[in-house]
Amino acid sequence: MLGFLVRLLPFWVREPLIILVGTVFGVRILYMALVDGDGWVPAVIGAVFLLGAALRVRVVVHALRARRRPAPEADEVTEPAPSAPASPAPAPSAPVAPAPVAPAVRRPAEKKPNAFAQAFFAIGLFAVIGGALWIEGKLPEDGTAATGASRPAACRLDEDEKLPGAYRSTPEAVTGADLCRALNRPELPELLGTPTERSVYASGTDNTAPLTDRKVAQPEARVEFETYTVELSATYNQLTVAQYAKLTRYGDGRDARNLTVLGRPALLTSDHMMKIQFDLGSGEGASGPVEQGPLARTLTVAFDGKDRGGSYDLTVWSESGLLPEDSALVDIAEAVLPGITRGTRDQD
Repeated sequence: MLGFLVRLLPFWVREPLIILVGTVFGVRILYMALVDGDGWVPAVIGAVFLLGAALRVRVVVHALRARRRPAPEADEVTEPAPSAPASPAPAPSAPVAPAPVAPAVRRPAEKKPNAFAQAFFAIGLFAVIGGALWIEGKLPEDGTAATGASRPAACRLDEDEKLPGAYRSTPEAVTGADLCRALNRPELPELLGTPTERSVYASGTDNTAPLTDRKVAQPEARVEFETYTVELSATYNQLTVAQYAKLTRYGDGRDARNLTVLGRPALLTSDHMMKIQFDLGSGEGASGPVEQGPLARTLTVAFDGKDRGGSYDLTVWSESGLLPEDSALVDIAEAVLPGITRGTRDQD
């Protein structure tokens, strides 16, 4: 219906309107694809919009040239003069030579645009753009060789939210962005034992520890895959790993195991996640009580070798209940923890 109404518009209204709409949509979609990282499909769509606008500009230019071209002059036709009354025939005289006739000048016929050539040009340009985007998506980041691990998802951060007061009173505290940057590594799927997967979500938050009246900084980062979900948090309290190991003995500490990671005291524990269901008015589900979620495996590592308080917690779980080997958590900690560095975010 919209296309029919557009065709009813006059040429000099329809074509500029199509050019304007195609250019605006093309530039906007290309911006979303290249700057926001929405993938190659929007980039191809934006390029097609711009290509259509360019072809319409070509049509308008040809129409303008045709209007400005002067019309060919009509050939002059000489009419014979009216015949005079008959008079006596003159005496014969010498024959008169005919006047020379100027040769007719023919203008070369203007070449019309070839519709098939334009169509092949558009298809070729579309193929070149699509091929370039496909090759760019296959290239590894930072010029490194491809190792089978895919490009990680970008960390989602809330840069506008101010840091809680606990971070100002703890100058050495890192932020959720720092933890996400360290955890969201290209080789993380391979360390988990799923090298063909790619991360589908990554985020960092600047939280505080529960039951501390927001006085203890506890930043967190999460990276989700199809199989596993990995969380990394840092708790800046006075609880040591040795004290935490003693607390696990009062509960169900059958899966607890002491070890050393990066020369620091560490502890492996298991616990179930919590499952909460809400009904947001969609009618697809109903609210219910807190349920026991899938089993999670956590590796707690002290901040330093002397275990003077505070620790990192690396937790892995899956909806199916599968867990990687304990050695995988150790490998992840040894790869991630040394790369945790403080960023430049203002803590005022």
